[in-house]
Amino acid sequence: MSHKLYQDAAAALDGLLQDDIMIMAGGFGLCGIPEHMIAAIQASGVKGLTVVSNNAGVDDFGLGLLLQTRQIKKMIASYVGENKEFERQFLSGELEVELNPQGTLAERIRAGGAGIPAFYTRTAYGTKLAEGKEVRKFDFKGETHHYVMESGLFGDIAIVKAWKGDAEGNLVYRKTARNFNPIMATAARVTIAEVEEIVPVGSLPADGIHTPGIFVQRLFAGDRFEKRIEQRTVRTG
Repeated sequence: MSHKLYQDAAAALDGLLQDDIMIMAGGFGLCGIPEHMIAAIQASGVKGLTVVSNNAGVDDFGLGLLLQTRQIKKMIASYVGENKEFERQFLSGELEVELNPQGTLAERIRAGGAGIPAFYTRTAYGTKLAEGKEVRKFDFKGETHHYVMESGLFGDIAIVKAWKGDAEGNLVYRKTARNFNPIMATAARVTIAEVEEIVPVGSLPADGIHTPGIFVQRLFAGDRFEKRIEQRTVRTG
């Protein structure tokens, strides 16, 4: 058996969880979230966490579970509008929040994974999101504009969810789950993946692998996934 394969989420996270670490959490809305590992982190009782994620889950699922138990100290995110507990903690000053435009957040994660400590973007210039950040003027593509410096993000651990993975840690994501999981997988000291199916090494087409195994240190197969729909819309007429 590969040294990367673990029995379940608790085993895969064993020895990695501590108070006050930064966790990079994959997923887009409730799609492609590492739900088994979120539950295992909740059960571990670690606290003071800084979590980087596009979304903050909902009140009773996803990262919302860690907000309920007050295990998250700071959220670095883009869209947080589906979680009333998040709103309550933020407005009461219990939760530190660093909001990012979605593209900026994605690039901060990608940059961290690529070893780039900072970059400049026009996004957010002149708004509150740019307050306190370095601003420079650049001539680019024949135009002169102000650009805001943003730092790359690199965590202690990354938790991602994939559709298929092999014993070497090569991963394939399915549809919307590919939005943030691949960049999260590159942007941490240790990356753990939960997958729907473990497949034999060599069965994944080389040019179809989304995250190469070099980025993944641990993985396990989940026994079930809820795959909730965040906003269900049904035609009535």
